[in-house]
Amino acid sequence: MEWKDSLLRRGIVVAAALLVLGCACGGATARPLVGAAGAKQPLQTSRPFNIAHRGSNGELPEETAVAYMRAIEEGADFIEADIAATKDGHLVCFHDMTLDDTTDVADHKEFAGRRRTLEVQWANVTGFFITDFTLAELKTLRAKQRWSFREQSHNGISPIITFDEFINIALNAKRVVGIYPEMKSPVFVNQHVKWADGKKYEDKFIATLKKYGYGGKYMTKPWLEKPVFIQSFAPTSLIYAAGLTDLPKVFLIDDVTVRTEDTNQSYDEITSDEYLDYMKDYVVGIGPWKDTVVPPTKGNRLATPTDLVAMAHARGLQVHPYTYRNENRFLHYNFRQDPYAEYDYWLNNVGVDGLFTDFPASLRRFQEWTTKTRY
Repeated sequence: MEWKDSLLRRGIVVAAALLVLGCACGGATARPLVGAAGAKQPLQTSRPFNIAHRGSNGELPEETAVAYMRAIEEGADFIEADIAATKDGHLVCFHDMTLDDTTDVADHKEFAGRRRTLEVQWANVTGFFITDFTLAELKTLRAKQRWSFREQSHNGISPIITFDEFINIALNAKRVVGIYPEMKSPVFVNQHVKWADGKKYEDKFIATLKKYGYGGKYMTKPWLEKPVFIQSFAPTSLIYAAGLTDLPKVFLIDDVTVRTEDTNQSYDEITSDEYLDYMKDYVVGIGPWKDTVVPPTKGNRLATPTDLVAMAHARGLQVHPYTYRNENRFLHYNFRQDPYAEYDYWLNNVGVDGLFTDFPASLRRFQEWTTKTRY
């Protein structure tokens, strides 16, 4: 009954579209459509946070409305998004600076001439750049799964969503759901997108959060009503954002071979005692690539953990590593093809404060089965 499956899938997308429909109307009403924060089940704060990385993207195409709605249904505390910018200055949820890997842009002959090569974070990249498309043009594209080994049946259905639509998905949830947006490739975006009012990408990013009432320091009442972490790999963007809002910020840390895109600093520099002492005045936590915390051996076994978590905790900083994925190709040999063993190791041995996962349902089940306080 392929036709029934197709109707069901498209019905899910229609439901998602109806949920976010009101948020793209020029800021007429920047509020949730149902319920009030005070009447909702509050954000859980007794366990490490379950952060749905690009939504439930182990099941559905990343950064789509259906992926975020599924993640909320599956118990995510926070839904995470990468915020890019369009040619005409709209903020959208999209991870890459190119559209090639997760949309059907290659099937659109009208855009064939837009493929080009640009420098992104110290490397030449060739593709269809999101900054060369208007929002209206992006809305004609449809998302697809990044990896061929994941479920493909939802390819070609869901559109790219805006930052406003993403926020409204969280605000319209039946319980308090946090958002975890990333200021994505700010150096590149500020080079290629110009706003008529002279504002920077970071200004537009923070202004969008303020429009929806996000504000307040970590764990204050305003923050608990509308929880958010602002994340970025670019330390200068985080420092600039600190002058615009008191919302909590998280400094992302890439692989040991990757230098920061804005300050061209090495991994060793940004994880030094001196630099963490500096950044702790601007951020509440770090978000490291998990293999920088516990590096694997050449045989894909776990080596001795670094002291990065201890260094962060000694400064009162949270640690939210990324990315946890169920498939065996992403699991170290020590975990014997068991993602729950990986969760157990990181939460109970390493002692982190949250996890970015492609499979929020799996993390929720693990936490339900291993904690006395059910939720």
